Amino acid sequence: MRYFLLCGVTFLMLFAGSAHAEDVVTPEQARETLRRAVDYFTTKVATEGGYAWRYTADLKQREGERAATNDMIWIQPPGTPSVGLAYLNVYQQTRDKHYLECARQTATALVKGQLTSGGWDYSISFDIPSREKIAYRKPPHAPRDAAKAANVTTLDDDNTQSAVRLLMRVDQALESKDEAIHEASLYALDKLVEVQYPNGAWPQRFSAPPEREKFPVVAASFPQEWSRTFPNVKYNSFYTFNDNAMGDMIEVMLEAGLVYQSSKYTDAAKHCGDFMILAQLPEPQPAWAQQYDAEMHPAWARKFEPPSVTGGESQSVIESLMLLYEASGEEKFLKPIGRALDYLDKSRLPDGRLARFYEFGTNRPMYFTKEYELTYDNSDMPTHYAFIVPSRVERLRPLYEKLLKNGPPKSSVMSQLRRRPSKVNPSLAGIARAAVTAIDSQGRWLEPAKTKTLKVSETEPLISTATFIRNIEALAAVAASGK
Repeated sequence: MRYFLLCGVTFLMLFAGSAHAEDVVTPEQARETLRRAVDYFTTKVATEGGYAWRYTADLKQREGERAATNDMIWIQPPGTPSVGLAYLNVYQQTRDKHYLECARQTATALVKGQLTSGGWDYSISFDIPSREKIAYRKPPHAPRDAAKAANVTTLDDDNTQSAVRLLMRVDQALESKDEAIHEASLYALDKLVEVQYPNGAWPQRFSAPPEREKFPVVAASFPQEWSRTFPNVKYNSFYTFNDNAMGDMIEVMLEAGLVYQSSKYTDAAKHCGDFMILAQLPEPQPAWAQQYDAEMHPAWARKFEPPSVTGGESQSVIESLMLLYEASGEEKFLKPIGRALDYLDKSRLPDGRLARFYEFGTNRPMYFTKEYELTYDNSDMPTHYAFIVPSRVERLRPLYEKLLKNGPPKSSVMSQLRRRPSKVNPSLAGIARAAVTAIDSQGRWLEPAKTKTLKVSETEPLISTATFIRNIEALAAVAASGK
């Protein structure tokens, strides 16, 4: 199994193998199955046009990353924005405006959950008692005390970024004719520019612009000393690479610059690249940390994320710098990469992978025990977190060397990011075939799924939003092949 990025939606793609001739799904079958599945999801599963991650078959229970009420939808992928992007992708393949309307309804759900700070929390509530405690911009809501209302935008886990991505793509598809979607998209983007730090970074979470004088523009350096005991300090304002927060912001801002023809957003993306250059740590460990404090020292975040040089997020920073070079042609974005790749190559573990955390100076890999004690021994690690990560150096180096040799590509970077397959490959055909076979009489795909919060047996089938997205994407590709 592998992870694929398809038009902004990351999902699990199961390789189904090549279809036998007698099992090939026709475009007509794909269109009929696609319509049944989407009709069920939009009329039975959706709440105000939005979605959670998983549902019981009777739709009485739902969850995102945690348990959700029946009046709640989820933002984090594969939640509401991911479903909306899938609808939009189906429309772009089939040109059936029914799916554009589905995407519009999903974008409208996001409009109703946008915070006055500009973005989104992990979820949106539609029951009035909950909305009275949250600083939503749009009705129905009436916060009892605006000063105390929850108003924290999160950039963690592609949360706000995925919501903005859907809004601006639907806005573009509708030619800015839906005033509420158009206004919400620009409001979010402008607030995100407003809260960008002087050095170009973004915080992980925010409710207001930073006090700029408290965040000087300085290059990263190693702290003279650091505590090996978790200090339990708030890290929301730290400059954070974890979960690709800034990489996702760069992609959103580059796309916004193209969609709205505004250099303001493109400049914000490039300014984040300036921060990445500043954040590269000195020799002999010229890579990046997960997060930095205002003095640009690597800092603690959660109890299993110590100050360190990171083998994981550093690779994502390299990808973002190459993307910025492709978009801008500015060579400064390539300069940090060679040293970083050499360092990561030398830091690989005996099995070829990379440690998530390397100690300052010694470059020794660091891990945690199940009791969350910092150690050099990886024999007793918690399983909820990747303390050892794959090395992508073999893939990144040739891409970097190609850019050095040939310069930035002539085609649009965003067209590459959003490029769809030119033909139905065996994997998509296999998924479409399985989807046609497995759909039930109501238009659902039910499957056993892992759940942390739903009160069901291990074998009880659930409705998975991620599976729905995967299947309609594959069906749309097959349906479009018959044009």
